[in-house]
Amino acid sequence: MEKQPQKKSIRGRQPDGSPHPVDLHVGRRMRLRRNLLGISQETLAHKLGLTFQQVQKYERGLNRISSSRLFDISKVLNVRVSYFFDEMDEDVSAGSPLSLSLGDGSRKTADDAVADPCLLYTSPSPRDGLLSR
Repeated sequence: MEKQPQKKSIRGRQPDGSPHPVDLHVGRRMRLRRNLLGISQETLAHKLGLTFQQVQKYERGLNRISSSRLFDISKVLNVRVSYFFDEMDEDVSAGSPLSLSLGDGSRKTADDAVADPCLLYTSPSPRDGLLSR
């Protein structure tokens, strides 16, 4: 039996294999804050219990940062987690999370749905029920 070539996971990557734009943005913001504080990759890595290579991969967007790790990084860099998503270009933020397509043909982001949960309901009856409470 011939061995099948192992497929490389493209989870979190673009179809061409490049890092997701949001991961690139978060990594750039991480590098920016680290540099503003005058902290080396080695020092940050030590404080996080990582290797400097891992920090480097995070900053380049090559490895995705888990939510718990992002929380730890925010504490070490003395910023809120939201800092890493600040100043994101509109085209990047519109691509992830995927926009919600509403019944009226408009599109909203998941952030819009969090701010207004009624956006998740495209049929009038559940929406009306929520609004009448």
